[in-house]
Formats: sequence, structure tokens, C-alpha cells
Amino acid sequence: MANSGKRIQMVDLGGQYLKIKNEIDAAISNVLESCAFINGPQVKQFAAHLAEYLGVKHVIPCANGTDALQISLMALELKPGDEVIVPAFTYVATAEVIGLLGLTPVMVDVDYSTFNTTLKNIEKALTSKTKAIVPVHLFGQSCDMEPILNFAREHSLHVVEDNAQALGAEYTFSNGVKCKTGTMGTIGCTSFFPSKNLGCYGDGGAIMTNDDALAQRLTMIANHGQKVKYHHSVIGCNSRLDTIQAAILDVKLKYLDNYCMARRTAAQYYTSKLQEFDPQQRYFELPQVAPNSTHVYHQYTLKIKGGMRDALKEHLAGHGVPCMVYYPLPLQAQEAFEGIAVAAEKLDIAEKLSESVLSLPIHTELDYETQDFIIERIKEFYSK
Repeated sequence: MANSGKRIQMVDLGGQYLKIKNEIDAAISNVLESCAFINGPQVKQFAAHLAEYLGVKHVIPCANGTDALQISLMALELKPGDEVIVPAFTYVATAEVIGLLGLTPVMVDVDYSTFNTTLKNIEKALTSKTKAIVPVHLFGQSCDMEPILNFAREHSLHVVEDNAQALGAEYTFSNGVKCKTGTMGTIGCTSFFPSKNLGCYGDGGAIMTNDDALAQRLTMIANHGQKVKYHHSVIGCNSRLDTIQAAILDVKLKYLDNYCMARRTAAQYYTSKLQEFDPQQRYFELPQVAPNSTHVYHQYTLKIKGGMRDALKEHLAGHGVPCMVYYPLPLQAQEAFEGIAVAAEKLDIAEKLSESVLSLPIHTELDYETQDFIIERIKEFYSK
């Protein structure tokens, strides 16, 4: 099947922009005309709209997702040497901020099917120094939060959700209550990096909480530790979402559920066609959806069998199909964490995943013709 000469992209930000160009351009123009580039009214407006969408009391915008994690841990007043439990299979930022603050990242393994850490992993990491857990809702679906939250309450631990990849996903508790990811723990953090499900046109992030006092502290820390200008109550940092990005995000937020549905539709098409080709999963394993979470498919990630991941990636690249390895090294293998982090258990699954995962293009503008081309190239590889 021909690809009609179209360039295949991991994420088609240009196509997405063109569909809402008039709204985006008007939003940017309004900021330019007002010249309120820092803390303009659009920042508060977006924060209020995001809080309403998520069903959370407070949203504190900041400069990026990494800052959101750092500010959150600073607000919890953890001390050097305190231990924070983090999955070994995630982006470096999750553990990086822990090390940056002089805390100890305690790495745990993840579930092979969902890529997310579980209570079973977390229980192995508990010590008298444990103060917080950072569950990561990886690739677009929620960790199994109910047992994690119960465990945290039992042991007086903070829960900081890393929701950079799953904004818009929903978790269902055993009593039927549904909550958006990022709203269940002590604090939730997200990123608005351009390729995220809700992405701006630069850097951006946000912090979520239902705790009024904590929200005030988070806001102070993000603004040089001040509540009143030039009166600094705590050591903070300078982390803010600029007004142009807030205006862009406020437009795109209205379309977030549609974006998530488009990704879900693309994922279902991949799964259907690839399952037809490899029903016994001889060549690869398809993404699994947890029973208590929706999936917003920030990534569509296969697990390639037989040590063929890199060869398949090279084959696809040769036919103009980009694909990515998230992540080629688990955190325990990263040089930066030598002498800083500890492993609570053998991290075999994180290591195995790093050797086998391959993410295919998935985005809001992906059409069946393009997906068919990608699928045919995968079939071609295994037919050699």
C-alpha cells in the first residue's frame, strides 16, 4: 500500500494546529495586544478551566513538568536522606528531581503488562525513611491507585502523581467513583510539552491539589517563595507558565477529550490489524489496558520479541516510518544515579522492557491510510 508521499510523523502538531488555527491565532493576538506576557489574565483563566475539567480544587501553573515535580517535593518539606519511591521504568525527570533535592530515589519495578508500578512493587521499598511515593501514569493510563493510596494512608506517606503522560485518563475505584489522573494523591503534576495529549507551543506544566494550605505553599514556592511581593517566606524558585502558552492551552483544553478519543481510535485500529497479523503474539505483544483505567494513548507501545526490536526499528525508519524507544535505559542503569539511588528489588522487568519496547506513531491526525502503510511495513519485516 502506497503512502501517497505523505511524511509520517510521530506527532502531527502542524495538522492539529491548522484545525483550530483561527482560535489559536486570536488567543495569541489577544496576549500580544495586551502585552501582559507574564501572569496575564489568561493564566488564571486556564488554571480555573483545567481545575474544572479535572474536578480538583487547585491548579498551579508552572514552567514545565519537571518543575512541577520539584516544586511538589519542596512543598512537602522533605529532608535530605528521606526516601522517595519511584518506578525504574520512566522518564528521567521523575527521579532526577528527587536526587536534585538531596533525597534518595528508591527504585521499584513495574508491571509487565501495563508498564506501571503496583502496590506489590511499592511494598518492597518501604523503610523507616520512606516519606513519599511517585506513581507514574505511563504512556497514557493510570496506575492502580486505590491500593497505593490505602497503603500510603496506612504508613503516612505522601503520594505525588506524575501525570505528564496521562492527562485526561480516568481511574475507577472499587466503589464506582471515577477520578481523573493527577487528582487522587497529595499532589498531581503534569507537563504541557508540545507532544503531550494537551500540549502548548513551548514549555509548560501544572500542579494539582485539593489541599488549600498545600496549594498556597506550592504557589509561593513557584514564585520565589513569596505570597506578598518582596516578602519571601520560604526558599522557592521562579517557575511560571507564560501568558501566550496559557492562552494556547485554554483553547486546546476544549478539545482534549476529542484528542484523547482520536488517539484511542488510532490505537484500537492498530490493535485490531496487528492482532489479525499475529494472533498468537509470536512477534510482539500488544499494549494492554488496565481494567480500572481508561487509556489516552500518549504512546502506543509494542513489546518486540526475539531481540528483533532494533532491526524492526531500522526497517521502519528505512521506509519513512518514525518510531521511538521509550526508554532505552531503565533508571537504575543511568550513570547519573550511581551512588544516589537504591533499588528496592531486582529490576528485571524494567530492564526487559527497555530492551523490547517500540512506540509507533500515534497522534490526533493519524488516519487509517497511514496506519495501514505502517502495518504493512511491519508485516513486510516479518515476511522476509
